[in-house]
Amino acid sequence: MSDAIPSEVKRDEAGRFVVPPVSPGRPRGSRNKLGEAFIEALKDDFEAHGKEAIEKTRTEKPDAYLKVIASLMPKDVNLNITDDASEMTDDELADRIAKLTQAVAPFLDRRAGNAKEAAGEASATRVH
Repeated sequence: MSDAIPSEVKRDEAGRFVVPPVSPGRPRGSRNKLGEAFIEALKDDFEAHGKEAIEKTRTEKPDAYLKVIASLMPKDVNLNITDDASEMTDDELADRIAKLTQAVAPFLDRRAGNAKEAAGEASATRVH
């Protein structure tokens, strides 16, 4: 096998290639076609199983679920947090706390119910 450069390959005066070597590389647009085919297949799969897959991931792999959510968030998030509490009276603060407590109560009740259910299952499986 010869290491000679084919005659059709040209070099400039500094010895650099003027035309590309023999291999032209991948065909123009082939990467886009692959990407489009992948996105189309993903779209079809999501239409068929999307909601169920999301629910299953949320319940069985919450860490992966949160990673997906985080990956969809903008990379540069600008939060403007104002401190309204420093300007509120004690009565206004008490009213705000009561409203927030009422708003989160259903979530706290659900968590407490889940904890009681889990504790009940654990005690039912113990040998007495």
